[in-house]
Amino acid sequence: MGAKMLRLDHLAVSASSLAEGVDEVEQALGVALAAGGKHALMATHNRLLGLGGIYLEVIAIDPEPPARAYPRWFDLDHFSGRPRLTNWIAACDDLDAALALLPQGVGVPYDLARGDLRWRMAVPGDGCLPFDGAHPALIEWQGDAHPAARLPEMSVRLERLEISTPDAEPLNAALAGLFADPRVHIVPGPQKAMRASFTTPHGRRVLE
Repeated sequence: MGAKMLRLDHLAVSASSLAEGVDEVEQALGVALAAGGKHALMATHNRLLGLGGIYLEVIAIDPEPPARAYPRWFDLDHFSGRPRLTNWIAACDDLDAALALLPQGVGVPYDLARGDLRWRMAVPGDGCLPFDGAHPALIEWQGDAHPAARLPEMSVRLERLEISTPDAEPLNAALAGLFADPRVHIVPGPQKAMRASFTTPHGRRVLE
């Protein structure tokens, strides 16, 4: 399958409310986020920022629909505290094939859609990805439509994504031969944490 079976697709900043998350990211990066949408299946909603061929989303539980009978993605049902970078999402061309090669618990495929966007995403049964959430979520876009191509150009680019985890060695081993991106670094740390640096019109900025 090779190291390009998985490729960085987007980053997720989780928040207790969408407004709080958007404010945090806009202040940190000095640019405005674009409109996103709602995910009816998960009862979540988001706002987006283009980063060239990839993008960043701020995501939160949508308070309008009724509660879900099953866990939401990104372990949002247990999220608390300040808005922060919590997840990274890797795209693949064959979700089932990728899941067969990765650790148990990455998730079960769901078919999703918004407007003309169509995708499949693996969602863990308990909402939490392996290695305490440090493992990437997996997505398979269907068709040529992709959010990054539709977002305004804000001259923000990902410089480095650092995933710190006590499970750095087994996580790197799980992804070996499947994912390689010079911007992404999985490093040892006392607990799972994420830090991303960006080039912006205002200089180098950081989210964590």
